[in-house]
Amino acid sequence: MLQTRPDDSQPSRFRARLRRAAPLLVIAVIGATFWFSGVARVVSLESLMASREAISQWVGQNLALAMLAFFVTYVSLAALCVPGVVIMTVVSGFLFGVPSGVFLSALAATIGGTILFLIARTSFGNMLCERAGPRLSRLRRDFHADAASYMLFLRLTPAIPFWLVNLASALLGVELATFVWTTFLGIMPATFAFAFAGMGLDSVVAAHQAAYESCVASGAQSCIMRIRPTDLVTRELVLALAALGLLALLPVLVKRRRSRKAQKQAI
Repeated sequence: MLQTRPDDSQPSRFRARLRRAAPLLVIAVIGATFWFSGVARVVSLESLMASREAISQWVGQNLALAMLAFFVTYVSLAALCVPGVVIMTVVSGFLFGVPSGVFLSALAATIGGTILFLIARTSFGNMLCERAGPRLSRLRRDFHADAASYMLFLRLTPAIPFWLVNLASALLGVELATFVWTTFLGIMPATFAFAFAGMGLDSVVAAHQAAYESCVASGAQSCIMRIRPTDLVTRELVLALAALGLLALLPVLVKRRRSRKAQKQAI
């Protein structure tokens, strides 16, 4: 009579999957807690600018320590999949200028994103690969064949969240080396733009302050002063980044056109 080994039992397989998924589930819980607890509203450009003089003075006196603290915080935010990554890039330009802030932000985002990528791949990526149906297997195969072009497109396109690309890359089977270099290079244009904008935060704050005071003076009841990272970039910059993203897809489009042409000639 055949007996099922304990390791092959359904509870054992469930516990094994739960152990693999635990790190990613912890990240999801931390991210949700960060967002719904209201901490995300504290970590804002407004809170930074309210204490900008004291912060700038401390950074000037403790530059190495400030860079280290910023780097660790940025890596943690990127790895934990919580809001604030774009704000941190703006802050890097305000605190450290260009190019120091750009390099720190790009490196920290790449390392944090890689940590999340590896956790997601270990938690769900391998299991998804084993259980993938025909459509998902084909999607993974097509994506893997031109992973560099697709990754550069996703990184250059400003509308796609950073954390979402990290998770999708793991589920689609992107190789680690490809993920790392396309992330670092792909986020560099937007990182430079936000860090450069951060150098001019004082003028942005002055403009928002004037608008807020004018609103209050008019007697309106819904006057708020809120500075969003998107307020620091122009529509032209967003379009330029989108154009770079489409340019990254050009090799894929050319390859597919040649493939269709070859198929027609073979018929």
